[in-house]
Amino acid sequence: MRVSDFEDHEIYTDLRATPPVVIRVDGRSFKNLLRKHRFEKPFDHRFASAMADATESFFQQSGLYPVVAYTFSDEINILFRDALPFDGRIEKLVSVVPSSISSALTRSLKIAPIAFDGRVIPLHPEQIIEYLVWRQAEAWRNCINGYGYYTLRSDGLSGKEAASRMLGLRASDIHELCFQHGINLDKVPLWQRRGVLVYWGEYTKPGYDPVRDIEVVVNRKRIAQNWDLPIFASEEGGVMVRGLVGALCADSDRQHR
Repeated sequence: MRVSDFEDHEIYTDLRATPPVVIRVDGRSFKNLLRKHRFEKPFDHRFASAMADATESFFQQSGLYPVVAYTFSDEINILFRDALPFDGRIEKLVSVVPSSISSALTRSLKIAPIAFDGRVIPLHPEQIIEYLVWRQAEAWRNCINGYGYYTLRSDGLSGKEAASRMLGLRASDIHELCFQHGINLDKVPLWQRRGVLVYWGEYTKPGYDPVRDIEVVVNRKRIAQNWDLPIFASEEGGVMVRGLVGALCADSDRQHR
């Protein structure tokens, strides 16, 4: 068999996606990582900051031009709106994006190499906000369960015992459990409940037009992190996300009126 014949075995190389697409990356064995390096439980601000900063680094240095990213816990959801890098080749997307995030987070935390997996989620334009609403609901569920689990651990239960006990508890039961231990889940920091958004924000800057010899105001873009998010399912949240995602959602809304 000639070496070139092995190209026929690369059966997924032409599998492609079309925008808009979310690439979601998830940490591998992060529970062990957090325990090994003694991060605070159930949430650690230093770790959350490193995740947001790794996302920002991806925006700045990858050259792949995402529109917005939403992160909580050990996952990052990265939206590509108008065009996909690598002509949408899925093999490239699910290898380059997670590896870029992995290297950025490893540098930020200054620990042993960290691994992420990746998946491609193609969306219809009108599903973008619905998708973010879904992930934010998962962030809230993760917050409730995280506090519930570690509250039980603080009572002396083993990991297995706490996990088993959690299986029989409703969200309202976990709220009450935490409240009895002095934790009001409705008052914990917003980033723990609602996640963090990374995006291209616009700002104005004074400048000078040498041709007309006048002072002017110019519009610029820079990467921003929002740690005080509204609920995406609310009117305020929907307006904010539409503003960040841009014309794609607006066009879809007009088409479905």
